[in-house]
Amino acid sequence: MKIRPSGIKPRNKNGPLRRRGRVKSLAALAVTGVLTLTGCAGAGSFTSGGGRTVTIAMVSNSQMQDAISLSGEFERANPGIKLKFVSLSENEARAKITSSVATGGGEFDVVMISNYETPQWAADGWLTDLSPYQARSPGYDPQDFISSLRSSLSYKGDMYSVPFYGESSFLMYRKDLFQQAGLTMPDQPTWDQVAQFAQKLNDPAHGHSGICLRGNPGWGESLAPLDTVVNTFGGRWFDQNWHAQLTSPEVKKAWNFYVNLVHNYGEPGAATSGFSECATQLSQGDTAMWYDATSAVGVLEDPASSKVVGKIGYALAPIEQKPNSGWLYTWSLGIPKTSHNPDAAWKFISWMTSKEYIKHVGEKLGWSHVPPGSRNSTYQIPGYAAASKAYGPVTLQAMSTVDPEHPTLQPVPYTGIQFLAIPEFQDLGTRVSQQLSAAIAGRESVQTALEQSQQYAETVGKSYRGNQ
Repeated sequence: MKIRPSGIKPRNKNGPLRRRGRVKSLAALAVTGVLTLTGCAGAGSFTSGGGRTVTIAMVSNSQMQDAISLSGEFERANPGIKLKFVSLSENEARAKITSSVATGGGEFDVVMISNYETPQWAADGWLTDLSPYQARSPGYDPQDFISSLRSSLSYKGDMYSVPFYGESSFLMYRKDLFQQAGLTMPDQPTWDQVAQFAQKLNDPAHGHSGICLRGNPGWGESLAPLDTVVNTFGGRWFDQNWHAQLTSPEVKKAWNFYVNLVHNYGEPGAATSGFSECATQLSQGDTAMWYDATSAVGVLEDPASSKVVGKIGYALAPIEQKPNSGWLYTWSLGIPKTSHNPDAAWKFISWMTSKEYIKHVGEKLGWSHVPPGSRNSTYQIPGYAAASKAYGPVTLQAMSTVDPEHPTLQPVPYTGIQFLAIPEFQDLGTRVSQQLSAAIAGRESVQTALEQSQQYAETVGKSYRGNQ
């Protein structure tokens, strides 16, 4: 697998990475809390000082809420540091953090961002280089991070954010329902096979759908799974000369397949369903399959919240023409250049992303709560290895086969799998996702949605052709 050492960036050789014209919906959040673990990475690297508040922007996902629940342990171990959390939904967090960091607002000392923002914001000079901090933190071991994530969070060889958890995508399914129906899930099914399974297992009369797929608008919501479907069906956003391709036969086929699959066998209210809604559907036994992030196991395998613990099987992301189609994503922690307390912010981040934190979460909260996919050593912890036997190896295999440099069958001028690593995508992707949601809701046809999306994409493409 080939990943750019400086992270994922546009491959337009004649067009430099450009500063965002608009500050709109985009990623960022941050996590929380850490624990009193003697000798934990980063401890003692910096003096605490008195009365400093570290303000952390975060998304309200389950792993982040777990971190909040442990934040008192960090504060007791570091009495000079007070943690303040701003917890928002995914789309809200992207918009608020992007606006703050891009305008130099300085509200946050720590932000949770991703491999979409990190290399771009590093190039813009908005983030603090974390490599010197890592070097001064004995035992932190950045080489232990999964290599694809480490590369995607780097710019010119240095890391500008560090992963809290990482993910690819896979297909989750009810093993018991498959067995009852006499069905066998391949290790890597085709989308046609998935559609056949969904048809046979769809049972709306008893409140069970055949599959759950995201339809909620947002470049990081419904477009994440849809883009992998487009990629494996042979579609692409732009050709090598930045001409939009959203009305091509391949993209039309992929969109029609996705929309029809949800219409015919999907969950109720699919147009407003996102990650959380589908997680609820499967964990409560209301759907037979769900294609989404590998990090979903934290919900599905938690006995406190899931009715299907031990009943879920995991298969690699479905394919059609392209032989692999999983995405690559990470929620990571970075320090804006405008942070008032960068040393204290790093102390928090280094605890939050340490080997010790991961082990402590498993031992205290349960192994299903462990932030997955960030460190190789996580999968060597005996307790976690035993608990993740069904999904851990599949997760690692999925993350090792992704290639953001070559996301499509045909050549493209951009990198990124479920997103395009260009500044304009936060706005373009959101607009296109709104068209997708409208098509899923039946407010407009797929043809109309794609024609409008083509116009949005062509406007972006023209700006890149002007640099050639």
